[in-house]
Amino acid sequence: MYEWTEEHQAIIGFVRRFVDTEVRPHIDDLEHNGVPPYDVLRKMYVTFGLKDMAQENFQRQLDRKLGGEPSQERRTSDPAAQMITTIELCRVSPGLVTSLGVSTGLAAGTINKLGTPAQMQRWALDLMTLDKVGAWAITEPDSGSDALGGMRTSAKRDGDEYVLNGQKTWITNGPYADTIVLYAKLDDGSNDDVRNRKVLTFVLDKGMEGLDQSRPMRKMGQHGSPTGDVFLHDVRVGKDRLLGETEEPLGGGRQSAKDNFVAERAGVAAMSLGIIDECLKISIEYAKQRKLWGTAISQFQLVQLKLAQMEVARVNVSNLVFSHIERSLNGAVPTFAEASAMKLYSAQAACQVADDAIQILGGNGYIAEYRVEQLSRDARVLRIYAGTDEMQVVAIAKDLTRP
Repeated sequence: MYEWTEEHQAIIGFVRRFVDTEVRPHIDDLEHNGVPPYDVLRKMYVTFGLKDMAQENFQRQLDRKLGGEPSQERRTSDPAAQMITTIELCRVSPGLVTSLGVSTGLAAGTINKLGTPAQMQRWALDLMTLDKVGAWAITEPDSGSDALGGMRTSAKRDGDEYVLNGQKTWITNGPYADTIVLYAKLDDGSNDDVRNRKVLTFVLDKGMEGLDQSRPMRKMGQHGSPTGDVFLHDVRVGKDRLLGETEEPLGGGRQSAKDNFVAERAGVAAMSLGIIDECLKISIEYAKQRKLWGTAISQFQLVQLKLAQMEVARVNVSNLVFSHIERSLNGAVPTFAEASAMKLYSAQAACQVADDAIQILGGNGYIAEYRVEQLSRDARVLRIYAGTDEMQVVAIAKDLTRP
């Protein structure tokens, strides 16, 4: 069975100290004062040498692309170390992980996979090092769970250029993104069903004429991750902004999006584990100290039941994370059903544990000082983004029963 090594335990200690000194003191700014998370994340990148590692990782991917090798995901670093960072950050501010993952993972990853070497150098490196902020824009007001079929944002050919029109919503980093990876349906003037039209992927830069980025939305949770709308009004782009500079890139727009969904869903398990760990820790400490009728509430059976169920959830989600790490080390990629199952269970477990933590703390759990109310709010979106619970059920069943 996979376990954290001594080296991993050391990494956990380093990351936890950084979080305690550089993130926890700024929670109020992130949560209530609208301070963007990027300076904190950049400091973390410098502190742990992640920026240098990102540059090396980029160069390896670029060399493979220049060498003509397929641009497929390969393990270039320890997946456990990446998971540890996710878990430890999510103990305090899951929103930081959301913003980081979209910029360095979804946005940069899509460019590296579909883009030409020139496009990789133009946009991806700065995203991977956090010198610039990236957004990944696929969701629309009427096509959340039906992201590809229901997409209405269009790309119309006009000579050697494309004209983009439409709206993307609930876009992580949208208000502050320097670089936006955007999916659009090709409008070639045919009468083909819009649902089946070709999906193209473009890269846009902040400030382009016709491109508007909204102010951050007011949300229930994950205030540490700015979210907004992206509006396109006759945005003109050349072929140099079409990833792969072809309408038929290797991996395609549709397949690229599906591959990203798999990675995103598997990552939710690590995010959930961080929330569960912290809520359980706070609950245990509180239950041992809080007394009623002269007895610590940790001695009451109903409180014990909640703590036991929280521990069961922690063990189960830990096992999912460890299994994912072990398989990654062996080069195995989870199936669509497996990634969806990981997300479905982990997200529900994180929400339940956070809710139980509030119940154990009672009135104190409902105020911000004890932090479980924030983690409960932050956990709730895990059951929505990267596909709702309901869509995970559909995805699992379809993948299991396909011919």
